[in-house]
Amino acid sequence: MNRDEKTAIVAELNDSFSRAKFAVVADYCGLKVSELQQIRIDLRNCDSEIRVAKNTLLKKAVQNTDSVSLSDDFSGTTAVVIAYGDPILPAKVVAKFADEHEKFKIRSASFDGSKIGVEELIALSKLPSKDVLLGQLLSVMNAVPTGLVRVLSGVPRTFLYGLQAIKDQKEQAAN
Repeated sequence: MNRDEKTAIVAELNDSFSRAKFAVVADYCGLKVSELQQIRIDLRNCDSEIRVAKNTLLKKAVQNTDSVSLSDDFSGTTAVVIAYGDPILPAKVVAKFADEHEKFKIRSASFDGSKIGVEELIALSKLPSKDVLLGQLLSVMNAVPTGLVRVLSGVPRTFLYGLQAIKDQKEQAAN
């Protein structure tokens, strides 16, 4: 690989890291190409990708980005998962793939510019997606006014039940 090719790869990787909201560094030593292809397809479905490059190129590419904290983990056979949208779905894919394949070992991750460990990545993968969380928030926000309406309508309803009971007593007394 000549210098121009390396420069192009570094520029492309730098652009990817600059746009990334979430990045994962993993060791893929011993995986088959078909297994890597499987995770590549799964990640493509959730607006993310997996890239394999030389560690020296990755260290140069990560400079001046939010993922600069990952540069210490670029050693050995390195695969980088880069997510551009919602980080929950790629975290789920990576965690599931790591559970199914022992040779795929997660080293670290970067989320919104801060480095997180494997435990935090697993916890992130167990969260519901952004759409589900927004739905839950809206249902909670909707419950407050609904409860208030029920409480406020309870007083007139109880008053009407009392009047109905008095009417029924008078009708029974008249009969």
